[in-house]
Amino acid sequence: MLNSIDILGVAVALAAALVLTPLVRLLARRWGLVSQPRGDRWAKKPTALLGGVAIFASIAVAHATFLPEVPHGWVVLGASAFLFAVGLVDDIRNLKPYQKLVAQLMAAALVVMAGLTLPWTGSALVNMALTVFWLVGITNAVNLLDNMDGLAAGVGAIAAGFLAASFFASGQTVEGLFLTAFAATLIGFLVYNFNPASIFMGDCGSMFIGFFLASAALLHVTGGRSRGVVPVLAVPVLLLLIPIFDTTLVTLVRKLAGRAVSQGGRDHTSHRLVALGLSERKAVCLLYALAALAGLVATLVRHMPADVALAVLAAFTIGLTLLGIHLAGVKVYEESAERTEGKPPLVAFLVDLSYKRRVFEVLLDVVLIGLAYYLANLLVFGPLHEEAMQTVLVHTLPVLVCVKLFAFLAAGVYRGVWRYVGLSNLAVYVKGVVGGSALSVLVLLALFRFEGFSRAVFVLDGLLLLALLCGSRFAFRLLRNLLPGTPRSDGQRALIYGADDEGELLLRVMRHDATLRCVPVGFVDDDPMKKGKIIHGLRVFGGNGAFETICREQRIEVVYVSATRVSVERLEELRNGCIGAGAALHRMRIVIEPVETSETDSL
Repeated sequence: MLNSIDILGVAVALAAALVLTPLVRLLARRWGLVSQPRGDRWAKKPTALLGGVAIFASIAVAHATFLPEVPHGWVVLGASAFLFAVGLVDDIRNLKPYQKLVAQLMAAALVVMAGLTLPWTGSALVNMALTVFWLVGITNAVNLLDNMDGLAAGVGAIAAGFLAASFFASGQTVEGLFLTAFAATLIGFLVYNFNPASIFMGDCGSMFIGFFLASAALLHVTGGRSRGVVPVLAVPVLLLLIPIFDTTLVTLVRKLAGRAVSQGGRDHTSHRLVALGLSERKAVCLLYALAALAGLVATLVRHMPADVALAVLAAFTIGLTLLGIHLAGVKVYEESAERTEGKPPLVAFLVDLSYKRRVFEVLLDVVLIGLAYYLANLLVFGPLHEEAMQTVLVHTLPVLVCVKLFAFLAAGVYRGVWRYVGLSNLAVYVKGVVGGSALSVLVLLALFRFEGFSRAVFVLDGLLLLALLCGSRFAFRLLRNLLPGTPRSDGQRALIYGADDEGELLLRVMRHDATLRCVPVGFVDDDPMKKGKIIHGLRVFGGNGAFETICREQRIEVVYVSATRVSVERLEELRNGCIGAGAALHRMRIVIEPVETSETDSL
């Protein structure tokens, strides 16, 4: 039963948001933390940032004063607070996407470690992976949804309200109060954020709201009384349908158009509704209504027979699909903006994917960390039975992922470029793995007193992880060296004079610069000790007294002199030899010169 103290906690959350938001707005303007209008953003006037500070502070005050203790509530609020801090740094300093992804994975690992998972399958490992995907996906979906005044805050408040109602219906009263207070906080902030907004929430607000809602939904599917398959699967998705729908629509349309998903844009659901003729307020209110409808469907399917619930969900999904198809056809860019520099959609997709290579590295390392730990346990203990698998994967692996990703980030693992990886990078990888292993042992010692863990497992885990980490990075360079690319057959046959570092540099330039239009045939060098050697698959010919003969036999059309220290006499001999063989002679020069002030002014 609810009492006056419980209601007071909700009132405190609302009042705190109403009071703190204008205070934060004043400070943001004074400190110059203001969002400026941009071509790829919807805002038309300078607007204060950091509204997320008011949102976080309001729910924190309510939770610390009058709200009752929520089971696992500290996990939801603590992990969300961590992402609030990361978003705050991003609002002020502009973090890189892979750095934010590492932080999101760390927060997700904390939630999974606490036992909050989506019970969508019978496999603990699959449920963990789905939960991490859910948490990270919803966090970024709400971040993308924050594209028009009042949209993210309003949709978040509606989702929180329906989630609270679902908690109350399941007998989870304290969880229901927790979400009601969160909804009240967002409503208080919405007073200043609704069109025309005087303050934006920023990444600190959108990341906090997204992760809070995604992790709070796990309190329902993990602790709720309704254990039907359809409610467990559908309710979390329906409650957060609008950010999911918007992110899916934007992703698919941009991919099909050949535009980068990572770039900002004015092609979200709300923008397309405005393009159809709605005002900004009406577009946002229409999405509010759709969010409320999804929440109502989520409430109804919990009490329906499975077959009826499936029919309702199918009809609702078909309706959303038709809406998405209609919105996808709305023109939101001019014809010139639709084209992506002549690149077809597939090429643009691959370019976009390579641009986000850091994100790929982070996700790859999550897999490598899990694989190394599993193999270490397999080598020490043999095949794991179900109980051991539960201990290894559910209780320990999230800790290792969280700690080791932090160690990799701190050591600088994600600063290198794979194609140029070398021994200096190897030292960084060793530092990251050793630091991550040591820190993991300390954390497990603090959490579990290291009871039931084997030291041999962690030694093997470190060695295997180092091997996998180095192998993944060096494999790219190895393949690049083994498969340098399809040899050109339409260029001039070229010979490089000088089988040394400068010659090797020239060879790389020739292979990667198509404008030279030449096919390297081999090297020629006057040092008899180098004759017959192989450099990057090309033979070194002996040059003393045989230069012209080599040019004739190899049908050389152009000779490039890479050596910078060649005597005038030897250069004259090479010129005469080229004339005799009918080849052209070029010399490589690397010139480093200062740029004059007048030159920079003319750029």
